[in-house]
Amino acid sequence: MTERETFGGAYIPEMLWETLQQLIAAFEKAKRDPEFQKEFRDLLKNFSGRPTPLIFAERATKKLGGAKIYLKNEGANHTGAHKITHCLGQGLLAKKLGKKMLIAETGAGQHGVATATVAAKLGLECVVFMGNEDIRRQRPNVFLMERLGAKVIPVEYGSKTLKDAVNEALKFWMENLEKAHYCIGSVLGPKPYPEMNRYFQSIIGREIRSELQEREGKLPDVVVACVGGGSNAIGSFYDFVPESSVRLIGVEAGGIGKKVGQHASRKIAGVLGIFQGYKSLFLQTDDGQIAPTHSISAGLDYPGLGPELADLYQEGRLELTYALDTEAVAAVDFFAKLEGVISALESAHALAHVIKIAPKMKKDHIIVATLSGRGDKDLFNFARAFKDKSFRDFLKDEYNRYD
Repeated sequence: MTERETFGGAYIPEMLWETLQQLIAAFEKAKRDPEFQKEFRDLLKNFSGRPTPLIFAERATKKLGGAKIYLKNEGANHTGAHKITHCLGQGLLAKKLGKKMLIAETGAGQHGVATATVAAKLGLECVVFMGNEDIRRQRPNVFLMERLGAKVIPVEYGSKTLKDAVNEALKFWMENLEKAHYCIGSVLGPKPYPEMNRYFQSIIGREIRSELQEREGKLPDVVVACVGGGSNAIGSFYDFVPESSVRLIGVEAGGIGKKVGQHASRKIAGVLGIFQGYKSLFLQTDDGQIAPTHSISAGLDYPGLGPELADLYQEGRLELTYALDTEAVAAVDFFAKLEGVISALESAHALAHVIKIAPKMKKDHIIVATLSGRGDKDLFNFARAFKDKSFRDFLKDEYNRYD
């Protein structure tokens, strides 16, 4: 890219135009509507459980011997991740628009669970699309979605992961525009979705600022978050964008190598493109097709970068890096044993980078790492990664007892 690109936009079929204009109008009105804001804040506090805690990782700080480490624990939200925040916002907008159904796509399953939860709370139908590969990796979340009343539709083509689930959700939405709202699960898609989800998720950064001011009386020196599409990342970063003293670092999925199909890092191989309704940086093949991706974490296994994050990266305000699968797994173990916190594999990518940079920083510096979700959903992946034979035997016994 030799000239500065403008990311985002709305590259959509004509039949979606009116629906998106209605959504834009409803969103702009909601930002100025005291009743909407009151209801949203009430649900965040009394249903989701905000504010989420900022944990001082004292033992990890001592072990690494450098900067103070704080963990913004979004896993403490109802449903176990940050996703509930923008789902509540979109659910309220859907009701204002008279919709009867929420549609969602999901990779790690947390967005699907959050959407199903909000649909149940607000009295809406729910349909969730999920790639077969992600269903295999995140079966407990599928069970939870179904218990919440959602219909989970497996996607059985392509890589059978998040990007394919998005494609199917978009098709279903276009067939059900009158009754359905598509609750996009990250800061992706056509306008106004990136801005809208960032608006709802920006509470993360505001809480970090307030909580750290109370604890330390200063701003953080570094804010670190994992980046798939980027909803927890932009939520963590946005309040600090004007603060030039605060480094913003997004950590992508480095997977198992740098070849096509071995990772999901736009830092390694992101190319300008248009996909799924927006312009941004995408992993692409030599002939311009969306490339296959890989990550041990289902939520980072996506080829595109949220357009606002792409813009910050192009400006030089956001640093992008990546962590390997093995580094993420090791980071889970490190913080579990030292801090009693078992993060999701997505968040563990951010923690892996914290382990790298904290020892190189001064002891009076502060790193805040956002834990986008808790590790319950990754139980089976953890058991496999840690080669836990007793857990495997337990599953065999449970299977034999199933009937």
